[in-house]
Amino acid sequence: MESESPQQPDHNAGPVESPEPLSKNARKKLLKQQRWEAKKAEKKAMMKEHKKREAERKKREWEEKLGSLGSEEERQKLIESRKGLRKERMEKRCEEKESKLERLNNARVDGQNIVIDLEFSHLMNPAQLNSLVQQIMYCYAVNGRCPCPAHLWLTGCQGEMQSQLQRLPGYEKWVIDKESRPYVEAFQHQKDNLVYLTADSETELDDLDPKKVYIIGGMVDRNRWKGITLKKAKDQGIQTAKLPIGYYLKMSSSQVLTVNQVVEILLKYLETGDWKASFFQVIPQRKRCGTGSEDNEHDTEEEVDGEGDELEMKRQCIETEGP
Repeated sequence: MESESPQQPDHNAGPVESPEPLSKNARKKLLKQQRWEAKKAEKKAMMKEHKKREAERKKREWEEKLGSLGSEEERQKLIESRKGLRKERMEKRCEEKESKLERLNNARVDGQNIVIDLEFSHLMNPAQLNSLVQQIMYCYAVNGRCPCPAHLWLTGCQGEMQSQLQRLPGYEKWVIDKESRPYVEAFQHQKDNLVYLTADSETELDDLDPKKVYIIGGMVDRNRWKGITLKKAKDQGIQTAKLPIGYYLKMSSSQVLTVNQVVEILLKYLETGDWKASFFQVIPQRKRCGTGSEDNEHDTEEEVDGEGDELEMKRQCIETEGP
């Protein structure tokens, strides 16, 4: 059998190109992404450990309570009582879910149309996309609890944004319209009724028109893209408007509202018909510095804030698993 001769180097081949070094800005972004991923993993592990400790504590307390009873008859009574309470809670939850489902389905017929525009996903990094997903989850949870829910839409839902949303527990059961198409296509027969909410608009919103479709730009770190939503709306030839925040309060240095805050303000207004009450109930105190007047600048952004309220949203986002 002939032995194979070792492969000789190809002296005619050109030099192997080494990968180009990352720029300073790219290195900063990479480090930021790595820190975010590490922090996310750490938070997840802490939450898991906390749940485990809570379960162990409750189990220990229950066993101690049973052990403190003198007779088997008393223990059985306590066990049956606990089963009865659990059954009542489950029945109440079922009733609440059915009521919520009925309200949301009715809203799809005659509710106020509110669109979250997800066509800016390509401008955000993974951490910002995750923040926006949490805000959308909170929007759905708040709308479900609202006595007068809106007809919520997600448009331009594609790519990584769609993938992250689909990873949410129960997302496939959400009573919400999910469109991969942009809103101009989804509402192509209602273009005259489209209104993009942007602080750069010269038109102030006086009331919510049931016939209108109000659009909120889904973007985190919007300060990097000043005027992007106004330009988009103008290019598409659709109306714009801004919330009348300046008439009722002055904003502090943080002049940006998250998607979920804008949605919740609109929901509160649908319920109360009172802008002032809606603003004061939704906008955090740290973003307010007092009441305003007609002379105040209306420079508050209706699009999206950063990621500071994410933990607050997670605490309040209960029961997003089901419809």
